[in-house]
Amino acid sequence: MKNLALHWRILLGMAAGVLFAAILIRFEWGPQFIVDWIKPFGTIFINALKLIAIPLILGSLIKGISDLNNITQLSKMGFRTIGIYLCTTVLAVSLGLTIVNVVQPGGAVTEETRAQLISSYQTDATARITAAEKQQQAGPLKALEDMVPENIVGAASSNGNMLQVIIFAIFFGIGLILIPPDKAAPVKGFFAGLNDVVLKMIDLIMLAAPFGVFALLAAIIAEAPGTDLFIALLWYAFSVLLGLGILYFVYVGLVWVFTQRTPRFFLTGIAPAQLLAFSTSSSAATLPVTMERVEEHLGVDSEVASFVLPIGATVNMDGTSLYQAVAAVFIAQAFGMDLSIGAQLGIILTATLASIGSAAVPGAGMVMLVIVLAQAGIPEVGLALIFAIDRPLDMCRTTINVTGDATVSMIVAKSLGKLGEPKAKNWDDRLDEVV
Repeated sequence: MKNLALHWRILLGMAAGVLFAAILIRFEWGPQFIVDWIKPFGTIFINALKLIAIPLILGSLIKGISDLNNITQLSKMGFRTIGIYLCTTVLAVSLGLTIVNVVQPGGAVTEETRAQLISSYQTDATARITAAEKQQQAGPLKALEDMVPENIVGAASSNGNMLQVIIFAIFFGIGLILIPPDKAAPVKGFFAGLNDVVLKMIDLIMLAAPFGVFALLAAIIAEAPGTDLFIALLWYAFSVLLGLGILYFVYVGLVWVFTQRTPRFFLTGIAPAQLLAFSTSSSAATLPVTMERVEEHLGVDSEVASFVLPIGATVNMDGTSLYQAVAAVFIAQAFGMDLSIGAQLGIILTATLASIGSAAVPGAGMVMLVIVLAQAGIPEVGLALIFAIDRPLDMCRTTINVTGDATVSMIVAKSLGKLGEPKAKNWDDRLDEVV
C-alpha cells in the first residue's frame, strides 16, 4: 500500500468506501454508524483543505507576482503573457459554465435525494440562503465595493472573503516589485518560505486523502443511497472531461493559427511533459520537463520560456478553472439552487482570480474551489459530493494546464520573433547532444 502511487491509493479508498457502506447499510444500525463514526473523518479532511486556503493564496500569489522582479517586465512580454493567460482562463471558465448548463449533471439528482442532501446540511444551507437574500438587497456596485477590504485581517478570517484576500495579494505583490530589491528581499524570502511550507502541508494533507475519500464516499452512500446521485456524478465527470477535451483542441488550434506549427509538431514535442503532468498531477513537478520540451523541441527562445512557463505554473490554471466552474454549478444543481446569470458571471470572475492563486500541486484545485463556492453562496459541504472522483479529474486538468502553458509560450515567442526551429528534432539528436 505504501509503495502505491497516491492516485491508486485514492482509487482504492474510493472502492473501499463504497464496498464498506454498501455492506453496512444492509443493517438497520449501519447508516447511523457511518454518520456517527465514519463521516467525521471526511469532514476533518475537508476542513483541513479549507484551513490552508488563505495561506495558499498569500504565499503562492505574492510569490508569483514578486518573481517578475521589476515592473518593466510587465511591459511587452509581461503584458502579452498575462493578457493571454487571463483570456484563456476566462475562455475555460465560460466553456465550463456552458457545458454544465447544457448537460445539467445535477439534474439527475431526484427530489428525494435532494431533500436528503438539504436535510443533512440544513444549517449551512439556511445560512447561505440568508446571505444570498441579503446580497440581493444591496446596490448594483456592492460586489465591486466588497472586493476591496477595509481590514485584511478581518478579510482573512473567513473563506467567504477570499476574493478580498486575492485583491490584497495582487496589490501587495505589485508593491513588492516597486520597492528597492534589498528591502524587498526579506519579504520575498518570507512569502517564498510560506509558500513552500503550505505546499508541504498540502503534501501531508493529501497523505490522508485515501482515508478522507473512504469516509466521504461511505457517508454519501449512507445518507443518500439512491443510485441517482452516482449517475449524476458520472454526468459531472463527463461534463468536466468534455470541457477539458474541447479546451485541448482549442490549444492545438491556437498554435496552428498563430504560429503556423502543425498539431502533430506541437503534440509530439510536448507529449512527454503531458504524460508527466498526468502521472504527477503537479505543474510544478513537470515544469523542468516542460521547459526542456518547449525550448528544445518546440523552438521557443530560452528567454521567453524561462519567463512565460514559471509564471504559467502559478497563474495559468485553465483546466482547474474549467473544473471549478463545472463543479460549482453541479453542486448548486444537486442542492436545488438556481444560479442567476449574475451569480454565474461572478463564478467567471472568482474562478479566474482563484486560479491565479492555485498552487501547482495535487489537490490545490479543490482548495481553490472553496473560494468559488463561498463567493457564489453555494454550500461548501458540497465538496463531499465530488471529492471522491476528483483525483482522476485532477490528473486530466493538470495535463491541460501544462498544455496551456506551452501554447502561450509559443504564441508569445512568435509575437516577439523568438520562435525558431527546434534544437533537437528527434530522440537520436537529443542523445547525440547528451553524448
